[in-house]
Amino acid sequence: MLADCLIKVKYVKFVLMKYLITTFGCQANMADSEKTALAMEAAGFRPAKDETDLLSAKNPIMIFNTCSVRQKAEDRVFGLNNKITDFKIKNSKLKIVLTGCMSHYGEEELRRRLSYFDYFVDMKNIGALPKILGKSETKTKEKNDLTTPKRSLTNGKTKNDSGKLMQQRVGKISALVPISNGCDNFCTYCIVPLARGREISRPVEEILNEVKKAVAGGAKEIWLLGQTVNSYKSNLKTQKSNLKTKEVKFAELLRLINKIEGDFWIRFTSPHPKDFSDDLIKAMAECEKFAHYINLPVQSGNNTVLKRMGRPYTAGHYKNLVKKIRKAMPDIAISTDVIVGFPGETKKQFEDTKKLFEEIKFDMAFISEYSPRPKTVAAKMFEDNVPHKEKEVRKNELNEILKKTALKNNKKLIGKTVKVLNGRTEGNKPIEIDNNPPKNKFALAKITKANVWSLKGEVI
Repeated sequence: MLADCLIKVKYVKFVLMKYLITTFGCQANMADSEKTALAMEAAGFRPAKDETDLLSAKNPIMIFNTCSVRQKAEDRVFGLNNKITDFKIKNSKLKIVLTGCMSHYGEEELRRRLSYFDYFVDMKNIGALPKILGKSETKTKEKNDLTTPKRSLTNGKTKNDSGKLMQQRVGKISALVPISNGCDNFCTYCIVPLARGREISRPVEEILNEVKKAVAGGAKEIWLLGQTVNSYKSNLKTQKSNLKTKEVKFAELLRLINKIEGDFWIRFTSPHPKDFSDDLIKAMAECEKFAHYINLPVQSGNNTVLKRMGRPYTAGHYKNLVKKIRKAMPDIAISTDVIVGFPGETKKQFEDTKKLFEEIKFDMAFISEYSPRPKTVAAKMFEDNVPHKEKEVRKNELNEILKKTALKNNKKLIGKTVKVLNGRTEGNKPIEIDNNPPKNKFALAKITKANVWSLKGEVI
């Protein structure tokens, strides 16, 4: 129960206690924000509509759920001091909370660089946030106090309450379901293992129950989330005996979720090429609820660069993997993640990435310029020696290739009938429907026009 997760404290309902969450980063961060909202509302806080609504509250709480994957995401947070000063002038009782991936910096540095923030709370302890804020009433009637600055749970032993807090809300059409947290891969450029810790898979039963509740509540799309989602591994009690268990890997988890009654899509992000087994491809093809779209990060098309990145596969392995996936599901849409300008990447090495783009013909790609992340191996060992302008040039060159392949792939869909949900196709492509598109339910649409990044169609 949620109350157990919140340290069995009886919280008092406060009418004018409002909170507002600003989320930076990926879907995992969005799921963490949902978890944070549930903890706050269980304690009697109400969500504010916007900043104006929040600042009119008696005791407002502003929460920033942060990302550390890219420097730009951190810069947006470090640049908030002036804005927050203005907010506190408007409402002197405003309290500011930082949580999420930037917690890895530690309190001392965060306090120094974010002087107007009041609380720094590790996401692993987010269930205790209302108590930290002083909005609890224990059996000993502790005094509620919102004035104590700089309290934190970022140090010491942490408690992972994510499973108990993740209860999907009724009415959410797209449900974010974390199946694991953390990462064991330690790519040389990546801060995730430091920010989120080592990989921990959630229990199978817990995930299945969460999916069932989400579907019963109206969800039509289930996103399975993990930093390396396809390395999932957990145990499931057998039906014959509660003492015996069997190991469930990601492919089997897909099959179990596919058996859940209801009309919904299954999606997942993000898989790692090294953990993409033949059985997983077989499961994807077999499961009729699996939406035929994946994001499969490649990061570079050059083997030397991949090795320096700590990516344990070659460009050849990646290409063969894509061929096997497309053979099993010819209609699947594939996107990828790429880093340009990794330390030491020569123009010749970058040409291999361009060739890979031309050969694979991605539907979409998320292209990032390398930025050194503190504490990572790449930041410690390699000089960031590719000039910013050169990184921009390389990014633009990949984008030009992507525009051509994306348009070519989209044109193949003209005249075909596809399943759509709220402006997205099964292949996760944006689609504009001309004739009264249904909201929050599946429909069939005939594609009438293809653009580079989107489609047009009409419901049939």
